[in-house]
Formats: sequence, structure tokens, C-alpha cells
Amino acid sequence: MSKLIQNSFVKRALAICAVASGLMTGTVAMAADWANVLMYHRFGEDRYPSTNIKLEQFEAHLQELKTGGYTVLPLGKIVDALTTGEELPDRTVAITIDDGYKSVYTEAWPRLKAAGFPFTLFVSTNQLGDGNNDYMSWADLKEMVASGNMYVGHHGAGHVHMPALSLEKVRADLLKANEAFQTNLGFVPGIFAYPYGEYGLDIKNLIEDMGFKAAFGQHSGVSYSSLDRFELPRFTMNETYGNIGRLRLAANALPLRVRNVVPKDKILKRNPPNFGFTLDEEYDNLNQLNCYASSGTVPINRVGVNRIEVRLRKPYRPGRGRINCTLPGPDQRFRWFGTLFYIPRN
Repeated sequence: MSKLIQNSFVKRALAICAVASGLMTGTVAMAADWANVLMYHRFGEDRYPSTNIKLEQFEAHLQELKTGGYTVLPLGKIVDALTTGEELPDRTVAITIDDGYKSVYTEAWPRLKAAGFPFTLFVSTNQLGDGNNDYMSWADLKEMVASGNMYVGHHGAGHVHMPALSLEKVRADLLKANEAFQTNLGFVPGIFAYPYGEYGLDIKNLIEDMGFKAAFGQHSGVSYSSLDRFELPRFTMNETYGNIGRLRLAANALPLRVRNVVPKDKILKRNPPNFGFTLDEEYDNLNQLNCYASSGTVPINRVGVNRIEVRLRKPYRPGRGRINCTLPGPDQRFRWFGTLFYIPRN
């Protein structure tokens, strides 16, 4: 999310901050078919602000999750519940971390263990045990697995830009990682995270065909039961987007339920795309729906009762582009749907 998009949420985040730990005071707890997944990378590594969370920020997050009325569950349990229709507590949260940097082992793990929170670490196997002190070793990972409060996710072998490769090379990367996981851990993780959050329709289908239970991107939004399990969102947390207001905004988000999203393929053949979706439930305040791209707020066209069409004014630059759509919900919470596109270089 760009700074422009983030700034548009400042007032909303401040409103949520104002009700802090007692956010749901005076409301009735409800069962849910959704959960919010947080994503981190590095911890206390100030040289990398775009992927780092400051330790004081992370500690504030953990304190909020402990005292603010949330339920932190293992990611696998959430995926199973979304698949089977099992009810989840309202304000269920999962903690995920990508890439296996050494600071996960030295900084994040001790704090998560002290808080009693489960978490999932998505690992790219080539980065482990190669003598690079920036990353954990297989021994570090095994120690964490043995502790019982962490789970390993699949992140491929080479942390590659999958849309830039042939499907055969993507498959080879995944099989290489499978072999490394089996050799070093004795199992192959069943949940996948797309490196950089990048994927297209063929890649998504390949992940499903290879037997994974679910796959997560790096686009903001709420995971709910009728959402495609191989396009599940996560809220990124870093130095810029890691203040306590942002954490509360994400952890309290509600689903903006959609279907018939176009384009179906996230690797754009047309830039800018003709983006649109059909709302899958009724909302009585659709006049407050806003959508944002990297250039800021984008115009929304409402077609009929529940079809939303978005036409961007400018094409995306090569690489990744996002759209986020939000709608005010009850109790100063926001309904949220986001997507990420991959824009090939010509």
C-alpha cells in the first residue's frame, strides 16, 4: 500500500485507536466465518524499513493482541475452519512471517513464545543453511518446530518471481523445496505463501493441483469461508504501516464479500485493467465504498444493484500493483477487499 493510500486511512485508524482495548464494549460477541492474517518479515533490523518491524512496534502489537479481545489461532486451524465451515470467534487473528530471517529466531520467536502465541513461518528452503548469517539455519528451524508454538509454511525453494518463470520452472522450484523439507524436517508443509505475493491463474492452479490446502498472497483483506482458498489475503506489517492504529485497523477488519472478480488472472495482459466485482451480500451504505490504487482514490461505477466497476486513470508500473476497497462497518470497523496484480515488463 502506498503512503497516499495509508494517509487516506489515518482518520479511520485514529477512530479505531480511540476505542483501543475495549473496542467491542457494549456489543455482543459473535461467531464468524472469517479471520485476519498478519504478515511480518524482519524484526529490529532498521536497515530494511520496508520489510522490518521495530521491536517496540512488535511488542505493542503483541500487547494489543493479548489484551484487546482477540483470539490468536494457528493458521492451519483457521484454514481448516474456512474450508469446513466451522465457526471461528469474532476477531480471530493469525500471525505469519515470511522468509526465515535470523531476527525471526533471535527477536520474534522469544517474544511470541513469551506471549503464548502460535505463528506460521513461511520458509524458502534455499536460504537456510547456506552460511548466510542473514537467515536462520535448519537447526534453528528444527528447534523452533520442537517448541510446539510455531508451524512451517511452504515458500518455494529460491524465493523466485513466479510470474517471470515458465510453469515448468515454477513446478521444479516447488519440488526442490519439497525434497529439502522432507529431508530436513520429515514433512512437507501444506500451506503455501506466494513469494512477493505474486501469482497468476496458472500458478494458482498449479499450487492447488500439487496438493496444497491453501495459499496466501501479500494483498490486504479478510479471509472468509467463500473466498478462494488459493488467493487468501494478509495484512502486511512494517515500520511505515506498523503503528498501533494500523494493527487495530487490520485485526478488526470485516470481510467485504465479493464474487465474479475480474480480471481472473492477476498477471495483467491489459494495463490498466478493467477491474470489477459483484458484492455477495447487501450493504446499506454503499455510497461510502472507496477504492484505492497506488495513485490514490480511484473512481467507482455502480452497475445495477451490486456490481462495482473500477477504472484506473493510469497504468501500473512494471512489477506489483494493488487495489484496496473498503466500506465502513459496525463498531467503527471496516469491511475490506484487496487484490494484487503482477505487471510484466515489456
